Amino acid sequence: MITLEQALAELPPPPLIHYPESDGKPMGDNDQQRDWMNKIIENLKALFAGRPDVYVTGNLFWYPVEGNNRIVQAPDAMVTFGRPPGLRGCYKQWEESGIPPQVVFELVPPNNTLDEMVRKRAFYQKYGVEEYYVYDLADNVLEGYLRSPSGFDPVAQMNGWRSPRLGISFELGVDGLALRYPNGQPFREVWELFQAMEEGRIRAEAEAKRAEPLAAKLRALGVDPDQEEA
Repeated sequence: MITLEQALAELPPPPLIHYPESDGKPMGDNDQQRDWMNKIIENLKALFAGRPDVYVTGNLFWYPVEGNNRIVQAPDAMVTFGRPPGLRGCYKQWEESGIPPQVVFELVPPNNTLDEMVRKRAFYQKYGVEEYYVYDLADNVLEGYLRSPSGFDPVAQMNGWRSPRLGISFELGVDGLALRYPNGQPFREVWELFQAMEEGRIRAEAEAKRAEPLAAKLRALGVDPDQEEA
């Protein structure tokens, strides 16, 4: 007589579930949305550069439930504390110690409906987001939501608000939204960030070249410039 364990062992393995990494849609509906998305992502990466426990990304599929590839969202920008930076095809939460993104940003594109934005907010509330920020570029309207024991509570005043998790502040004026680092410096455009990185690389190379003759002289005198003093 075949036991239940034997019968189960003879069953074929369940089919592998495919978790798509793209839906084929463009990163943004227009240049303004795409530029803002990149600006938020790259400045947050710069803010947490060197941190081994902060993962910043955007426009990446986030799957919170193992075994169900229909439960998915792709936030315009998201920050996850407790996970290392690095390249991922998608964010499978069960492979990330079960940690959901704590901070999410969405930019409202022209063709998004109110129902769609409500569904997104419900998704983020259900699956563990702590801070959720929504900016409507066309109407210059900024909303923020903070997790509480009952779910998401709207931030009463977003102008001047400081993110508890990120430390960045939001300023909303007639000219649009401005984001600031914890030290008060404004978020820079992506090209400015890249330019600063390149200038830093050039300065480092120039300093290394200036140090080479001195190092050679020290070695000629029998002194190792790379050896730390006791």
